[in-house]
Amino acid sequence: MTALGIITVVVIGTMVGVELAVAAFVNPLLNRLPTDSSLAARADGGRVLGRLMPFWYVASLVLVVGWGVLAWGEPSSAPALVSAGLLAVSVAMSVLLLVPINSRAMTWTPETAPPDWREQTQRWDRLHYVRVAVILGAFALVALALARVSA
Repeated sequence: MTALGIITVVVIGTMVGVELAVAAFVNPLLNRLPTDSSLAARADGGRVLGRLMPFWYVASLVLVVGWGVLAWGEPSSAPALVSAGLLAVSVAMSVLLLVPINSRAMTWTPETAPPDWREQTQRWDRLHYVRVAVILGAFALVALALARVSA
């Protein structure tokens, strides 16, 4: 269980780190660029991270669900399963709210971007802040679960 816990903490922790960096540093920086550069950078970032993040989110969810099930009845099971619930919420948020905006933004160029493209990216950013808070909570619970395995 300790090895599974460490792997799960590392996978979720690095995912949270990437998403936090996007929310706190990357997107605010991109928002200050001129329109052409901002659109190009967001489109490219959406394509690159859009290919990787679904696997990372699903892997995180599978790992923590596996941990919760394997540790059933142990002190680490409850925080692991609550963490799984939060990760499931983050996946649902991604699919239902963030991916539709990102799918559109990946295709935008200065010539094809809709007039409200800044509002759409700002909405994506706001939703992303909520998602980061959710996965940060999941990460904290996974860390707690690991502490309970080690105790």
